[in-house]
Amino acid sequence: MEYRKLGATGLVVSSISMGTVSFGGARPVSGVSAQDARNMVDLAIEHGVNLFDTADVYTGGEAEEILGTVLSQRRDHVLIASKVGQPRSADPNDRGLSRRNIISACEGSLRRLKTDHIDLYQMHGWDASADMDETLEAMNDLVRTGKIRAIGLSNFTGWQLADTFHRASSAGLAAIASHQIYYSLLHREAEFELFPASRQAVMANLVWGPLAGGLLSGKYRRDQQWPDGSRMTSDWKEPPIDDWDHAFGVIEAAQAVAESRALTTSQVSLAWTLANPAVTSVIVGARNHEQLLSNIRANEVQLSHEEVAALDAASERPAPYPVWHQRRYVADRGSPARISVR
Repeated sequence: MEYRKLGATGLVVSSISMGTVSFGGARPVSGVSAQDARNMVDLAIEHGVNLFDTADVYTGGEAEEILGTVLSQRRDHVLIASKVGQPRSADPNDRGLSRRNIISACEGSLRRLKTDHIDLYQMHGWDASADMDETLEAMNDLVRTGKIRAIGLSNFTGWQLADTFHRASSAGLAAIASHQIYYSLLHREAEFELFPASRQAVMANLVWGPLAGGLLSGKYRRDQQWPDGSRMTSDWKEPPIDDWDHAFGVIEAAQAVAESRALTTSQVSLAWTLANPAVTSVIVGARNHEQLLSNIRANEVQLSHEEVAALDAASERPAPYPVWHQRRYVADRGSPARISVR
């Protein structure tokens, strides 16, 4: 397993992390039992995974409970990341990034996780209703009291990331360590704003959805019926697809590389994501032992420059403004316009 820096925290995390959105609850998104979760966590740790990602809203808190129980005897040897901000109940104050909700949600997560601290506590999305200065002060208090060790963001835009980083830095509060974002072969928008912003702020990038909700798993084929019980046959529609012809072109490009290398389409897709130096760790989930082991082994796959170039070309989309304008007129001034260095 390869380990990479978690921002400026001094911590290192495995390039493959384990997500727990599937722990507890019911299908199509979840449904992994406590015993199956234990078996998969055992497997992940055996193969060097040291970061486990969860959230207070995953299966109504059940995911945190299962993870806490499974890790209780080896808590000191792993890192736990959780999140705050999404609605936890019908109470309108049990959501968002107010001081009240942050403190309350953290206490609840600590109880469910059966631990006295969370290694990385992430804001689970931007909250325009909250005073970000108050939010950061509340998070800083949790750091100061030892209940959390580092602060992260998730699903912020580029300007929101930059504003939050600047506010924390200017006030002398705990720094923002990471940004958890969606990024995959099917959706490369993060390359235009989020990766450059996080590089400037020395933040780690933790990637969720690297297999695009299973679309890059190899089980979806053009003009074939989708598997029963899969996410795409349910009400779960993340990520949204606006051009299915392009999507299947990307899927087929990944399948071609996989077939030429005796790999799975999932492994090729994960290896492409890990090849981007802006990516710190990719968070993988699984329904069973075999899926998890296959995904973890993507860490061992080294794609050639030609393979990466072919996947880049297949997944390329028109650049947004002002990136296309900068490419045309100021590229000679060193503006990268996009971080996609392989």
